[in-house]
Amino acid sequence: MTIPFDKTIETDYGAVRQLSPLVRRVGAKNPGPFTFTGTGTYIIGQGDVAVIDPGPRDEAHIGALLAALEGETVRHILITHTHLDHSPGAALLQAETGAPTYGFGPHGSGAPDDVVVEEGGDMDFVPDQVLGDGDRVTGGDWSLEAVHTPGHTSNHLCFAMAEEAALFTGDHVMGWSTTIVSPPDGDMAAYRGSLAKLLERDEQIYYPTHGVAMHEPKALVSGLIAHRVNREAQIMNCLVAGQATISEMVPVMYTDIDPRLHPAAARSVLAHLIHMVGSGQVRCEGLPDIGTRYIPVSSL
Repeated sequence: MTIPFDKTIETDYGAVRQLSPLVRRVGAKNPGPFTFTGTGTYIIGQGDVAVIDPGPRDEAHIGALLAALEGETVRHILITHTHLDHSPGAALLQAETGAPTYGFGPHGSGAPDDVVVEEGGDMDFVPDQVLGDGDRVTGGDWSLEAVHTPGHTSNHLCFAMAEEAALFTGDHVMGWSTTIVSPPDGDMAAYRGSLAKLLERDEQIYYPTHGVAMHEPKALVSGLIAHRVNREAQIMNCLVAGQATISEMVPVMYTDIDPRLHPAAARSVLAHLIHMVGSGQVRCEGLPDIGTRYIPVSSL
């Protein structure tokens, strides 16, 4: 299945863009191979508002966000997860507004994470208010439901807004690219379960932190699930062909990406192999890791 990505470019950094009656977006100027055009910070409501993912610790971005909010009151600062392009700006925004922060928990809530991939973990963030699956934050004309979607990180949340049938997806579902899943905090089984969870929901539009809004979300989620199934088939083909280590598999499996992304791709292959070992498809010599040799169970 082809994934219906939309790589439309938006680079109006610092400007506020009205996306719907209840949703505005301000883009941070931190483009890169993992952030696409940069972090998109969302403003929910009018007057008394919530802010989702203030972004990196970037005074210019927070300044632009505050300018967009002139005359309004920030009541809630919500964090989808604790990577450095999502949560560090919360401290700067809180210093200016006094608004409490909300999130699932600190970085590595599910497993210690000492492997730096992608933008790295924000080890300083601890939410003032902990949100679990199904918990709600409300404003005058809107409400946001926390949807726990572990996989990319163990503390990843999406936020559902019933008033516009919208889901703010952080990095769990992105319209421009697949999501990095890097162990130990990233978990492929959890990620696939979290994708399946979204297929049971009714939101009609997804707003990712990177990239543009997604108007056919279920087709995209189904494509992402199929992609993960296909990746595991590719891994099995590599193993059968005698490519027994991740370093041998990545160049074969990722011929269409920038080689600078190969280390991140290797982490995703590791996540898949941990899942495949756990499900009994593959065995390995010792513990699953980047340098481990893997053997398909069918060949034993």
